[in-house]
Amino acid sequence: MSPTVVDVGQNGNSRHNNNESNASIFEIGDSDLCRLLERPRAVNIERKRSFDERSFSEMSITSPPRQFYRNNENSSRLFENYASVNSPGRSGVSTPRSFYCVETHPIVAEAWAALQQSIVHFRGQPVGTIAALDHSSEELNYDQVFVRDFVPSALAFLMNGEPEIVRNFLLKTVRLQSWEKKVDNFTLGAGVMPASFKVLHDPVRNNETIIADFGECAIGRVAPVDSGFWWIILLRAYTKSTGDTSLSELPEVQRGIRLIMTLCLSEGFDTFPTLLCADGCSMIDRRMGVYGYPIEIQALFFMALRCALLLLKQDDEGKDCADRIVKRLHALSFHMRSYFWLDVKQLNDIYRYKTEEYSHTAVNKFNVMPDSLDDWVFDFMPKRGGYFIGNVSPARMDFRWFCLGNCVAILSSLATPEQASAIMDLIESRWDELVGEMPLKICYPAMETHEWRIVTGCDPKNTSWSYHNGGSWPVLIWLLTAACIKCGRPQLARRAIELVEARLSKDHWAEYYDGKLGRYVGKQARKNQTWSIAGYLVAKMMLEDPSHLGMISLEEDKQMKPHIKRSASWMC
Repeated sequence: MSPTVVDVGQNGNSRHNNNESNASIFEIGDSDLCRLLERPRAVNIERKRSFDERSFSEMSITSPPRQFYRNNENSSRLFENYASVNSPGRSGVSTPRSFYCVETHPIVAEAWAALQQSIVHFRGQPVGTIAALDHSSEELNYDQVFVRDFVPSALAFLMNGEPEIVRNFLLKTVRLQSWEKKVDNFTLGAGVMPASFKVLHDPVRNNETIIADFGECAIGRVAPVDSGFWWIILLRAYTKSTGDTSLSELPEVQRGIRLIMTLCLSEGFDTFPTLLCADGCSMIDRRMGVYGYPIEIQALFFMALRCALLLLKQDDEGKDCADRIVKRLHALSFHMRSYFWLDVKQLNDIYRYKTEEYSHTAVNKFNVMPDSLDDWVFDFMPKRGGYFIGNVSPARMDFRWFCLGNCVAILSSLATPEQASAIMDLIESRWDELVGEMPLKICYPAMETHEWRIVTGCDPKNTSWSYHNGGSWPVLIWLLTAACIKCGRPQLARRAIELVEARLSKDHWAEYYDGKLGRYVGKQARKNQTWSIAGYLVAKMMLEDPSHLGMISLEEDKQMKPHIKRSASWMC
């Protein structure tokens, strides 16, 4: 089927409001913030000290940033050289506004120039960044603007004081959401957001249109479940960064939020508060055995619910949606913290499970077979540490580690402070396995031999320790950095960033790396991958100015703060 073609109109002018929209139980109170700002002591980031215990303002006051671009002759010459290169649909590249940092690394200027080259324009306005600018390989869909791929680019622009492209992107995508979406003869839900879009230029008619992909062109024809969540998360980041509430208050934007929430909160046959998903519906967009209730989707779902609660207007429609969100948040946080969490004690409990239990007194609620525990799990689990496992569904637990889901769990406060600290302990203890020579493993461990043949269908791209099957993805560095800062462990982030700086630019900003240690550029990795570039910039800027974390991190909900214990029927 041919993809949906739409003609999107222009934006109106931005109206800025310095007040955050609709105070919520999830935000720090004014009195608490004042007390934090009155503290005279300097900030000292200690191990195991949560970033949530400090105010973002306190961080920025005690660590004033310094400007570096204007004083860097090499950077200026580099931008002049890049200015002659044009990206599709652009007339040229302008030098990015000076961004602030404490330290300067030679590849930072190169990264900014490459990011500028990836910008896509629609009718003279920047609306996103293409996935990769690699002319040595077939374009496929790498010349499109992906919702999930644009998130690190958007954060980089926001941190650099360039919100226009982010505002335009948010408006274009929400307008695409309103168009009819069909795969063959089946119509998708109204709340589905596009996976990607592409600007088409007609030189004869001197016209531009946008073509969108809602999954009808994707591998496996799977709709992107994560797109709507990333869109809401980015909308909140834009609002938090700029103070501009006019965008989120637009009727079409409010409707877009409600449509996504309605799609996700609809009632069905599920007995769990988690979202049932198909394989390939997120960053892992190929068959990888993540069907069911993958941690990546559940963590993004939780974060999107919380962001939506902050963004919804308090009118009749907004209040009704907010009430449903609150109920789901409590059920989801209990379920995830109880049944997805794995540490040494819980691993030992599962190891001793009995099966075929019945009634409310059952200990093994999901009828998981203890013999399904792989040997690697026992060796992988440190004495101190834990993580959210990949999947929990009837008779099945996927014990693989997934980086994105665990990092988002920390940033959204789905993980309790104790669980967040345990995740950091795990990363530190298993550094060689999860970080290696190039951050970061998208999942661990890789599937091999017979398991790889059965689960992936002999996928030649997802061979062992490659691509999504245990490959290393530099883009994940921004999520790790944000999680490390929030948990008070910036030294771990700095260590990972140094690994990136040693190789990524020399390897032309590769998409992913292969091998157990991430030593080799991926066999099908694109060069000049935009989110590898943007992920590094975001990580660098957050580490040098931790106040940026506020746009992507949520405080712990005080109503969910008390420790939630498993029911007696779950305990051994």
